[in-house]
Formats: sequence, C-alpha cells, structure tokens
Amino acid sequence: MRVTASAPAKVILFGEHFVVYGEPALVMAVERRAYVSTEPRADGKIYIRAENVGASGYYSGEGLRTFEAETGGAEAQRRLEPIKVVIEEARRLSGKNLGLNVTVESAIPVAAGLGSSAAVAVATAASAGRVLDLNPSREEIYRMAYEAEKVIHGTPSGIDPAISTYGGTLMYRRGEGVQPLALKVELPLVIGNTGLSRSTGDLVAGVRRLKEKYPSLVEPILKIGGKITAEAVKALETGNLEALGNLMNINHGLLSAVGVSSLPLERLVYAARMAGALGAKLTGAGGGGCMVALTEAGGLGKVARAIEEAGGEAFTATTAKEGVRIEEER
Repeated sequence: MRVTASAPAKVILFGEHFVVYGEPALVMAVERRAYVSTEPRADGKIYIRAENVGASGYYSGEGLRTFEAETGGAEAQRRLEPIKVVIEEARRLSGKNLGLNVTVESAIPVAAGLGSSAAVAVATAASAGRVLDLNPSREEIYRMAYEAEKVIHGTPSGIDPAISTYGGTLMYRRGEGVQPLALKVELPLVIGNTGLSRSTGDLVAGVRRLKEKYPSLVEPILKIGGKITAEAVKALETGNLEALGNLMNINHGLLSAVGVSSLPLERLVYAARMAGALGAKLTGAGGGGCMVALTEAGGLGKVARAIEEAGGEAFTATTAKEGVRIEEER
C-alpha cells in the first residue's frame, strides 16, 4: 500500500508574532503544496527522503534512536527529525510499529515564512496515518503536525499546521483553535521572496526578549496587533480592499517596531507600495523570507515586476480552499 497526501502553504495576512501572545491572526492557505508518499517496509526501519531540505536517511532501533544518514551529512538528522516525530506520533496512536518509506516532494520554499515545515508535517501525518490504518481526523492530523512544529520552532503558535490542515482563510487564536472565514471578495495577492532563510525560533525568541526588557512598551504593541486583525476581518466581510491595504501597512510598521523586519524585506515592501499596491507587509517570522502585497485586480503584474526589480522572486497567490488531502492510494 502506497499513500500520497498533500498540504498547502500559507500566507499570514495579519497577526504574526502577536499570535504567540494570545492575539488573533488571519491566515490564508495558498496553492503551493508539499507532497508526502508513504509505504510500508518489512524491516521495521523508517527511511525518509526529503529533497526539499537535501537530506535522507534511516531511523532504526528502540525508540528509533539510531540514525544513519544517506544524504545531507551531519545536518541530515536535524533536518529530518520533525518528520520522524510525526511518524512516531502516528505509530503511537495506531499501536503499530511498522517500518515505513517516506518521500517528501515540496514546491514550497524552505524557511521563507510560507509554512513549508508545517505543510510537510501535515501531509506526513495524513499519509503515514493512512498507511498505519489510523485514518486520522483533521484534528488528529493537526495535533501530530503541531508536535513536529515544536521540534523546529520551540513554542509555535500552531497557526501553520492549522491552515495547512484546514485550508481556506482562517482566524486563529492560540488556545481557541480556528474560525473559518467566508471571504466576500478574492484577494489579489503577490508574494515576494527575499531568498534569505531565517530561523523562526530565533525571531520569536528575539521578540520575547524585547518584551521582557520593555514590557510597558511592547505589550501595547501586541494588543494593537490583535485589534488590527479584528478590523481586518471587518474589512474582509465588507470587501473593503482599501481598508485592508491600510491595515497591512500598519501591521508591517508594528512588526518593524518589534525588530523582525530587515533591509531586504523593506526593499520589497516599499517597491510593491510604489508600484501601486494597496498594502504590503512581511509575512511569517520575518528577518528574511517573504512579504505579501495586496493589489487592485489589474495590478498584479506591475507589483510583481517591481518586487523582482527590487531583488525578490515574485508569484501570485491563489487561495487553497482545500487543506490536507489524499492525492493517491494504491
């Protein structure tokens, strides 16, 4: 039996970083997907090949504690560990210690703020779960993927595995789960990638240190971030793209204030605005990675060209209305 599952990337429209502290975030799934294929093997080993992170190798022995790299050298185990964590959870829930071959193929840029690791973890949970006769619910898939995100990010908000699992556009608040939103309008979005990878965990930790050092200044910023998300939901409900763009610009300013923007991101953000974007902001953890621009319906090409002229890689974003799904089972 071989099962292939996929899960989409995401773009955070509002609330990144603030969501870690209990404020709401607005996130949209986009049609770039990670694909994970799983099949059983007879020797009890777990073989993982993930070309998107340039690593492959075997886990074996009690508790899968022994690792032998095939490609990726000394970094291979660290890069594959989150996928192994999902498989461990799936085996624990199913009660089966079956050996597995797991192959990852992803069109989502790594460490760019688009939820690559979460999409891989979600697709792994669905694929491995089906092979192990677990047939996991979406909630179980989310919980397995969240365990993997903790390996990568330390204290993740949970927003990335949530959007990859459920798809569409969601409002998310930590501890309360997801609230699906029905959009009145299509959002013409351009995503610009700086091409610079960064560590989400390090950036989240940096905001935490700033908050601990200047609590009376940073805590109000976090609260305002939550209010912006609430206003953005109202703008979406009425289809007011101009207001949505203004709110994106304000949100970006707050993210810059807590230290998670960078010169490459600022270049792309301001290039998009100068080209007529209604609003533009970094998306995800910041530092490097991606930004997102909201345009008028006919402005996608002009904004995309401006982002590329400023040194970024640009592509338009289409909403992925469906989250994790089984692509093939044979």
